Amino acid sequence: MGQALAVAVLECVDLELLGIWKRGQEIGEIVPEADVVIDFSLPEGTERVLDAVMRCKKALVCGVSGLSESTLALLDKAAAKIPLVYDRNMSLGVAVLERAVREAAASLGPEYEVQVSEVHHAHKIDAPSGTALKLGEAIAAARGEPGTGAVRFEVERRGDVAGEHGVLMASATERLSFTHSVTTRQVFVDGALTAARWVKDKAPGRYSMQDVLSADLIS
Repeated sequence: MGQALAVAVLECVDLELLGIWKRGQEIGEIVPEADVVIDFSLPEGTERVLDAVMRCKKALVCGVSGLSESTLALLDKAAAKIPLVYDRNMSLGVAVLERAVREAAASLGPEYEVQVSEVHHAHKIDAPSGTALKLGEAIAAARGEPGTGAVRFEVERRGDVAGEHGVLMASATERLSFTHSVTTRQVFVDGALTAARWVKDKAPGRYSMQDVLSADLIS
């Protein structure tokens, strides 16, 4: 993802690439000169990123999934000092999907059984995916249920699938389904760059792609 981000930034006339943090390199060599830091590393790297952006007071876009509760707490701590966009999926299409299933769940109520399905490449470790959990949490919150409530998850790992997600809401008399498929991982790069442009001059706080999506629709 890092190389794809670098290529995309170099192709944008309004953006400048200052550096890429690589294994064995000091992140402090890059962050001070940046306006926005984009983190697509691994959960164990995100804490170092958070420490650096807090010290340098730089905006952050983080798309790392599978973060621990302690790292999520650090995100909230950082958000008191800097503006940051954190989301487990940087796709604007997934942001629209999340909004749609939240509204549908609130309208239909708990009488409808809900299943969230996802398919990813064979090397993806976390299961269910961060996006699937995000959708489940949105549905449960809309129905006033704790955690992911009564949402059932179906997980599949195969091949080089970039990402497929589906939500099925069913009663005894009807079925309502939503689907989203990623044709290329470039969508995550595009979303991250959209978020970076958006968050640069924002007030400190923890934002999501829902916030970026709302601004994109307004503009």
